[in-house]
Amino acid sequence: MLVVAIGAFLTISLLPLLAGRSNHSTVPTPAQQASGNADVQSELEARAQGYEAVLEREPDNQTAIQGLVEARIQLGDLEGVVEPLEKLASLNPNVPEYQILLGQTKQALGDIEGAAQAYRTVLTSAPGNMQALQGLAALLLEQDRPQAAIGLLQDTLKTAPQTNEITPGAIDVASVQLLLAQVYVENQQVDEALRIYDDAIDAASDDFRPLLAKALVLRDIDQVAEAALLFEQAEEMAPAQYKDQVRALAAGGGEAEAIAPATEDGSSPIDTEATPDSESSSESEASDASEDDDFVE
Repeated sequence: MLVVAIGAFLTISLLPLLAGRSNHSTVPTPAQQASGNADVQSELEARAQGYEAVLEREPDNQTAIQGLVEARIQLGDLEGVVEPLEKLASLNPNVPEYQILLGQTKQALGDIEGAAQAYRTVLTSAPGNMQALQGLAALLLEQDRPQAAIGLLQDTLKTAPQTNEITPGAIDVASVQLLLAQVYVENQQVDEALRIYDDAIDAASDDFRPLLAKALVLRDIDQVAEAALLFEQAEEMAPAQYKDQVRALAAGGGEAEAIAPATEDGSSPIDTEATPDSESSSESEASDASEDDDFVE
């Protein structure tokens, strides 16, 4: 199956990328690794219990709910993530990222119906949400339903003019076209994909993404010379922060990073790094609760 790396340029996953915290200059022994892992596990379990204690007193405390989600994700407890995520989505109906993360989590757990419902909930109010469109399209492909994925995206494109007339910019036509082309490639309909890339190139002459996507596909079907020209054009047009990625892809290595931010301000609603002032209080309470069984009255 042809794989198009341009898909990563459309949207990003909301599931946190949890990097290792070790910065030791020497390689730890297996015993040290086991001890360190046990310490981290214990710390995360205590943190989760602390947030649970806070939520027994304040069930709608969103800082504690977010903290619990973070801790359970880092513990690998995806089943335990579902309930607090559903709570966050319910408390924040205007924050689609929670529904999308819920959909991703349910998809990972094999709850196909639940995942589809989460994505469709977002698309009902925001038909152009690329994260939801990509999530639902990927889900349909996973179920061997490429025509359903194609129909979803074609319908989105058909309604785009009317939707954008009411709410300008609600549907990013170019991004939806790129996603549709990617679905065609995954379904071995390369000619259809190339046609869409050509349409996108004609419609947005300053957008490097369709050039890059077409180049990747052409290289996969051994049209190397034409692909090389498109790679050069894509690199010239790409913003400075993406030029290295384009070069890496043109060289046949590296992976594309997402262009679209997780949210409008570029941050995920569940942030495993930042700790705003409002979070400090609940984190302190959670810590105290994990150490004192009598915290919850």
